[in-house]
Amino acid sequence: MSEEGKKTSSQLLKEIQDNTYARAWEAKEKGEPVVWATSICPDELLNAMDLATVYPENQAGVIGARKEAMKFIDQAEGIGYGPDTCSYARVNMGYVDLQQSDSQEIPLPDLIFSSTNICYTVQKWYENLSKKLNIPMILFDMPFNHEYEVTDSATAYIRGQLENAIKQLEEFTGRKMDYDKLAHAMEINNETCEWWKKATDMGRFRPSPLDGFKMFNYMALMVANRSFEDSRDCFRLWYEELEQRHAEGKGPWSSAEEQYRIIWDGIACWPHLSTTYKLLKKYGINMVTSTYPQSWYKVYETNDLDGMARSYTGNYANRNLDFGEDSMEERIKTFDIDGVLFHTNRSCKLMDFRTYEVQRRILAKAGCPSVVFDGDQTDPRVFSEGQYETRVQALMEMMDKYKEQKRKGDL
Repeated sequence: MSEEGKKTSSQLLKEIQDNTYARAWEAKEKGEPVVWATSICPDELLNAMDLATVYPENQAGVIGARKEAMKFIDQAEGIGYGPDTCSYARVNMGYVDLQQSDSQEIPLPDLIFSSTNICYTVQKWYENLSKKLNIPMILFDMPFNHEYEVTDSATAYIRGQLENAIKQLEEFTGRKMDYDKLAHAMEINNETCEWWKKATDMGRFRPSPLDGFKMFNYMALMVANRSFEDSRDCFRLWYEELEQRHAEGKGPWSSAEEQYRIIWDGIACWPHLSTTYKLLKKYGINMVTSTYPQSWYKVYETNDLDGMARSYTGNYANRNLDFGEDSMEERIKTFDIDGVLFHTNRSCKLMDFRTYEVQRRILAKAGCPSVVFDGDQTDPRVFSEGQYETRVQALMEMMDKYKEQKRKGDL
């Protein structure tokens, strides 16, 4: 608690997360259904139907951060899942077999709720879960946006799936959708996303009051609790805390000054989170933004299923290279970026395949330097601390030259 007895946003974050898992276990004990869902799915529907929901991606991230991933990965690879398969999927499939974790346990699901706007791996991953556990699956087939803007035809296609998903949820629960509750969930989702954006946009100030690695922790609520009032309140409180730090002229850390400002592109290396963070801090490098804030910004008009459909299929990871390039360039300008650190995440094929082209384009268009390092979101075997530090040092040299060019007006 603070001196006034008020909870901090980080305390509220932990409380919300604990309550989410507790609610799922309570539902399981009562014989009520539990849902496993993918991130950036329309969880407003699940909230409106009062379904206890957990997210295997969140659990896998916690397991990775607490150095427990390998026992689940070994289990999954032992039954035939290759090491080039998404490590979130391998951790999760291993957990289904072992059903014990010192890091974070979740109850087995009664329903699978999957959306392909983050990648197409989740379709097969969740299909396998559905078959293995003999439970139903609701799938949102989100078409990739090869054109720059989300098309009307894609919007109509997803709107039809939203309507069908509502019917499937009604059949599964034996209850009708409460459209007043759905409208409220949609409204709260929008408010939560707005406060998330305000908080993460605080990184645009120099020095940034935001230590960008904290964003990885708060992101858990954007995965699992966007349409809940306590999440909205948590992000509003986080914004207020950051605004206060900015008003007081405080940077991201109390023990070091912000010397360089970077974009981190890609998912965190959860097993090596402390190593990647501390090494950047050692050199005064602050990750002030990433592609995450935009990915979770799902805003649309309340009671507008077309708007919801357009928003969910328009996720950053589901957009073409031109959109990705423009988004990166806009962040370089808005956040006064000195360089970009690209994580070539072996688990995330969709993002890996575009890394080098986006890197080439931002150098040619904005002159912004960048480096690439190898890693994985959950599998600890891929990352090399030596390689990481060498790449960071190289980026520092390039950023010094870039900053000097900007100072002289040569860019």
